[in-house]
Amino acid sequence: MKKKALGRGLKSLLSDTPDSGTFEEAPAAAGNMSELTIAEIEVNPFQPRKHFDQEALRELADSIKVHGIIQPITVRKLSRNQYQLISGERRYQAARLSGLKTIPAYVRSADDQQMLEMSLIENIQRENLNPIEVALSYQRLLTECRLKQDELGERVGKNRTTVTNYLRLLKLPPDIQIALRDNKLSMGHARAIINVENPEVQLLIFKRTISEDLSVRQVEELARSMARGNKGKNTANPSSTASSREIVQLQGKLSSHFGTKVSVKSDGRKGEIKIPFLSIEDLNRILDIFKV
Repeated sequence: MKKKALGRGLKSLLSDTPDSGTFEEAPAAAGNMSELTIAEIEVNPFQPRKHFDQEALRELADSIKVHGIIQPITVRKLSRNQYQLISGERRYQAARLSGLKTIPAYVRSADDQQMLEMSLIENIQRENLNPIEVALSYQRLLTECRLKQDELGERVGKNRTTVTNYLRLLKLPPDIQIALRDNKLSMGHARAIINVENPEVQLLIFKRTISEDLSVRQVEELARSMARGNKGKNTANPSSTASSREIVQLQGKLSSHFGTKVSVKSDGRKGEIKIPFLSIEDLNRILDIFKV
């Protein structure tokens, strides 16, 4: 089998077939498929996924008991009779759960940086990662593998805009990131929320999204409405004696109470309070708060 140097494309990084030519073959078993003892294999320290669905693992284990391992895992050789996972941790964990003593594996040669890059990209491409796990994986590829965003996009098969949208998720408040991680909030909702710069307003929109089960379109409308409210506040007369900290605090309290961005304007003697609504249902919700 012809040996080839390390490839730089995604296909070369992710190929599990022994004739892929992705990496230089190490001596002995490297580059070949072997039946390895499960006890000889350690888990991948670069694995971006930290939580595995236990019920899904049990189902996979039951399938392995009947059909065996259909797709071999991929490992790198650390020393004699010691290997480390590159990809296939779900299959590895399920095989252990099913009671198997050995598992088929392709043995590759890779240093730590190649290992990190392969593990991250393989998981991004093949695992159903949540948006935060994807974003963290992208961030690690940029910082630890020293890739540029264009290079990263080529490796994972995404355009620069998509990569940027995922990375922006890491700037959201922790509560919103947790909801994304736990699949309580969709990527579409998060992209609408992140267009609002103020973290407090982001949290306000997030809480309404969850409590009222808002659609992505409704969240987009709510975000635009609050953005317009912020512009109005920024263009208010700076010499107004009532545009003080107390007014700002009042706006915050009213916004939290009504679940929408409330605007308060005053010249020190008179003023107005604006409470926007997005639909008739939203208006009825506000009227209920007023008990009208």
